[in-house]
Amino acid sequence: MGSTDSKLNFRKAVIQLTTKTQPVEATDDAFWDQFWADTTTTVQDVFALVPSAEIRAVREESPSNLATLCYKAVEKLVQGAESGCPSEREKQVILNCTRILTRILPYIFEDQDWRGFFWSTVPGAGRAGTDELDDDDGARPLAESLLLAIADLLFCPDFTVHSHKRGPDSVENMQSIDSCEYIWEAGVGFAQSPPLNYIHDLNRTELLRLLLTCFSEAMYLPPSTDTNVLNPWVTFFCSTENRHALPLFTSLLNVVAAYDPVGYGIPYNHLLFSDYREQLVEQAVQILIVTLEHDGGVPHRPPSPSSIEEQESTGPENLFVNYLSRIHREEDFDFVLKGLARLLTNPLTQTYLPNSTKKIQFHQELLVLFWKLCDFNKKFLFFVLKSSDVLDILVPILFYLNDARADQSRVGLMHIGVFILLLLSGERNFGVRLNKPYSIHVPMDIPVFTGTHADLLIVVFHKIITTGHQRLQPLFDCLLTIVVNVSPYLKSLSMVAANKLLHLLEAFSTSWFLFSAAQNHHLVFFLLEAFNNIIQYQFDGNCNLVYAIIRKRNVFHQLANLPSDPASIQKALQRKRKSPDVISRTSSQETVSMEGSHPAVPAEPGTLKTSLVAIPAIDKLTEKSQVSEDGTMVSVPKADLLQAAHTDQSAAAGTSDTESNSGRDNEDVFYTEAEMERRRLSSASSTSFWAPSPEWVLSWKCKLPLQTIMRLLQVLVPQVEKICIDKGLTDESEILKFLQHGTLVGLLPVPHPILIRKYQANAGTAMWFRTYMWGVVYLRNVDPPIWYDTDVRLFEIQRM
Repeated sequence: MGSTDSKLNFRKAVIQLTTKTQPVEATDDAFWDQFWADTTTTVQDVFALVPSAEIRAVREESPSNLATLCYKAVEKLVQGAESGCPSEREKQVILNCTRILTRILPYIFEDQDWRGFFWSTVPGAGRAGTDELDDDDGARPLAESLLLAIADLLFCPDFTVHSHKRGPDSVENMQSIDSCEYIWEAGVGFAQSPPLNYIHDLNRTELLRLLLTCFSEAMYLPPSTDTNVLNPWVTFFCSTENRHALPLFTSLLNVVAAYDPVGYGIPYNHLLFSDYREQLVEQAVQILIVTLEHDGGVPHRPPSPSSIEEQESTGPENLFVNYLSRIHREEDFDFVLKGLARLLTNPLTQTYLPNSTKKIQFHQELLVLFWKLCDFNKKFLFFVLKSSDVLDILVPILFYLNDARADQSRVGLMHIGVFILLLLSGERNFGVRLNKPYSIHVPMDIPVFTGTHADLLIVVFHKIITTGHQRLQPLFDCLLTIVVNVSPYLKSLSMVAANKLLHLLEAFSTSWFLFSAAQNHHLVFFLLEAFNNIIQYQFDGNCNLVYAIIRKRNVFHQLANLPSDPASIQKALQRKRKSPDVISRTSSQETVSMEGSHPAVPAEPGTLKTSLVAIPAIDKLTEKSQVSEDGTMVSVPKADLLQAAHTDQSAAAGTSDTESNSGRDNEDVFYTEAEMERRRLSSASSTSFWAPSPEWVLSWKCKLPLQTIMRLLQVLVPQVEKICIDKGLTDESEILKFLQHGTLVGLLPVPHPILIRKYQANAGTAMWFRTYMWGVVYLRNVDPPIWYDTDVRLFEIQRM
């Protein structure tokens, strides 16, 4: 039968299904087989031949026919999983049922009345003639039968894995197969790399796409902070009920980490053959990020292979999380980290031959996966920070942040990048690693500089704050928290980076900026704290920063003398109305950008984006830890911070004022971006919402931690001025040489303890990650467009 004929037959069956008002018997195989019999359709055909309006019509007008179609398709998958699909025809039936279910499931999920359908047992439906099904199996909910069948089919010899048959007569029994011997790729816990087989990759991809669709029920529930609401599909699939959980988790992780998009280093190789492995890797990484979810259940202990650490504790009930959290061998960590770094760096590699290297598109999923690895496996996090390999993750993240800063459709990417850096910055080793010189020159739209990775980070952050779009303002606190966290460890900032930090202080300490929002003064506190850390702990190598502080000394004097009378406050606010821009866009001595770089550009009109929920305030995102003499961190109880806030001149006082006290404490309120925008505009118009008062200004002005810098200026300014007069100097290098050999030992106030703000997970961030992650999955699956035009509730889809 030709392909056109089979498409016609398939279409005819679909039309019959929508027009039959009478229920079709489940036993009418002649009718049902038309949907999956010898057709040579692709998944794209199925989407085209089964329009959404018709699925909804069947759902509303002949629900029993839709129910039977689902039931019969699942039954075919179960039979295939039992037989192992020895014939080509059986394989084709499996693929067709997989595509039909992928097409229909979103329409089951969007209707509340149907959502329970897959979790009910289908009493006696079509059981006639299938007596060989065990009784207890007959009572399984449809969802469970479907998930177990998919798991079995993902390890089906000659369909999705290589056969290990010893001879023509031996048969591999699907029930007794040890799938751990059929893991798809070498890597964690598996040494053999099976030969590439693109048919197997294609079949795996189709099954994983259906699996992802099963898990996507999460998209049809509105955002909620209730962390106990687990996705029933994920919970069952990642439980001990699934005997393939371990080999499948390992296969997914290894396929992603082992993937090399460049194709053995041959230029243009990717244009010669379609890369089926790439589609598989994309589906695999998406399955990984949506299955690795925090669970609130009482766990029990799964069996454990040797590559995964034996632990006394039972560990999470979700086996994917459990296995991920127990990976512990250095070579496994190295394999995963190098693989992720290779893939994250791929879009940055520029060659002299246009289009000669393949560029992957799934960097957002990789960042979520990296985040989850660090979050669920602390040993992995420490491994990442143990060597300068962490910089191979840092540089691509800074590249993405810089590249996406003007594009409102990529605000989610900006957040995940900043969250990862915030998590890393809570560890001392990260700050230490940043001192490594930055020599690789990834083309970035930033000023050229010579210096370390710390300089790169500061220059990129400055660029985001001064030239990013308005929606990024909630991230300023996070960006500066990262700078404060690493500041005690920065041995030598370049002149470019030092000037950028002072330019930020200048911009944030103008009276109109300080008085125009209740939280803006926090940014000044963060910067002062960073300067204090560097002066107290790294004075010796930082003559560039000290020089920049001396040059901009008036900024510090103006801060110390900030007026707080009602007339000055009003005058400052009037100045703001004339220039509503957040920050002076004229950057400090803007220099030429790096060669080969492209400027950051806004989203193309018409770009789709998904909405995000608001992130919690920085004091909800982080928890304070104090670094003691031996470098260990002790968490600071909240009560101590309050105490410190009352003893005015105490060192911690300055920092405790960055605590939020302006009504963002209610964590259970989630706003979509559109709602936040409405609130912002309405609060801008009605000044009754919040207005600065003299008392308010004085309440934080007296806590500005200026003592260290004022003392430094008091000691050094006269000396520098004297050199200039004596030697008639206008030359910076002489002054820098003097500052380099200068010392302030015994002249500065007693060093304050180092405070680190470590990221801490909470319901708010968990919810943010869920909406972001599913938004990425929604937008990235466009061929076929699995969820397009269905009634998704977790986020809004917006057109730029």
